[in-house]
Amino acid sequence: MSAFVQSYPLLIGIGLIALDLLLWQVIPVDRRYWRIGLRLGMFLLFTWVLISAGVSPLQPAPWIEDVPRNLLATVLAIAWWLFAARTVTVIFGLLIISRSGHAGRLLQDVAGALIFLAAIVAAAAYVMQLPVKGLLATSGVMAIVIGLALQSTLSDVFSGIVLNTTRPYQIDDWISIDGTEGKVIDIDWRATRLLTSNGSMAVIPNSVAAKAKLLNFSRPSDVHGVSITVVVPAQVRPKRVIDALEKTLQGSRALLAIPAPKVTIKSSTLEYVEYEASGFVGAMGQKTEVRNQMFDLAHRHLEATGVVWNADTPSSQGWNRQRVLLEDVRIFRSLTSDEKDNLSQRMTSVEYLPDQVILGVGDSSDYLLVIGTGVVSASIRDGDKLIEAGRMGPGEVLAAEGLLDEDQSIAEFRSLTSCLLYRIDKDDVRSCLEERHEVKTALTKLQRIRQQTNQSLLEQKPAAIKKGGFLSWLHK
Repeated sequence: MSAFVQSYPLLIGIGLIALDLLLWQVIPVDRRYWRIGLRLGMFLLFTWVLISAGVSPLQPAPWIEDVPRNLLATVLAIAWWLFAARTVTVIFGLLIISRSGHAGRLLQDVAGALIFLAAIVAAAAYVMQLPVKGLLATSGVMAIVIGLALQSTLSDVFSGIVLNTTRPYQIDDWISIDGTEGKVIDIDWRATRLLTSNGSMAVIPNSVAAKAKLLNFSRPSDVHGVSITVVVPAQVRPKRVIDALEKTLQGSRALLAIPAPKVTIKSSTLEYVEYEASGFVGAMGQKTEVRNQMFDLAHRHLEATGVVWNADTPSSQGWNRQRVLLEDVRIFRSLTSDEKDNLSQRMTSVEYLPDQVILGVGDSSDYLLVIGTGVVSASIRDGDKLIEAGRMGPGEVLAAEGLLDEDQSIAEFRSLTSCLLYRIDKDDVRSCLEERHEVKTALTKLQRIRQQTNQSLLEQKPAAIKKGGFLSWLHK
């Protein structure tokens, strides 16, 4: 075997390198340890072939008189250094990526470039006996020239190293860099790539990202801010607007109680005052939906307090609050204007203090209640406890049971804030049902939706807690 290796060292060496490349491609990427073991084994076998053939990577080839054999030995020794650099790079990359994930790939590339550079210098010094000092001096001058020519690119590269080391953001984080907002999809040598909300890709150089003002909306992972801005005429008293916006925040169940939502005045002019209502949600995917809900609630609560947006609002037509409110009640939308006028004249108001039961589970009422102002919480019974099913605001109705059937209330309605409700005698509503089939259809749809919501809420099961022992705790 040794004689065969000495006779055909180049052929065997080329065969080993080709076999290594072939097996590297055949073995799946997810079997990293198999791939590393293969490469290390092939490198050790290649080293044994060289030593058996009398070739040392630390010395020039010994066959000076035999030019072809000397050339083959030199090629094999240089190949050994490159093979060694590749093997070390792969093992080093495995250690970095296993600990740093995607962020370690840039460090792996930089380390790999340095390792290959060292291998080339070593091959030139040991195998080819070149003057390394002069080579390094020449390469230093060339490095200065190339560095000046590629100053911007090198700035991006080193900024990328800093970003991957300090990790202000990671893949899949939702960030904003100098006003450009999007989801991080890649971080490479030169730039950070963001997928924006409109589906386009933004490429931001790493040097810009390292110096820019950066907001990471994905950290902390369980708290994400959401806010809306409302501009109101300066003639409206700020107290009325703040009260309405605070009820807006209380009307959304998705907002976290801690950190507490808040309302602030951002700026003011002689014509308008800008208000901001802000809170926090538990998941990034909720932000858009909750923000849209906050805008709708803000409009309803501000309108309920009598904020006039323009001269064409219904209140400018001489309507009272009851008549304006009927325009927002969905089940009465099919009524004519005269029918709504007549119905509004028979509506009576009733006030409730915060945390006061309006209608209990199993209770019945002779009136249909329409929320004029405030926030009402609806809770359903689950065994011996009540769980909140939803929150209601201006324009929504309760105590609709008994209009289409003889059922009693399946939920408890409690005021979260001070509330003003309007009562409509159910006999008046029944007359609307008889005269307008659309009212009956809308009421049936409303009750069906509420029953489905309650049923799905009761069917939700808490996530099972997986028990683990002492070894499981150590593993975590």
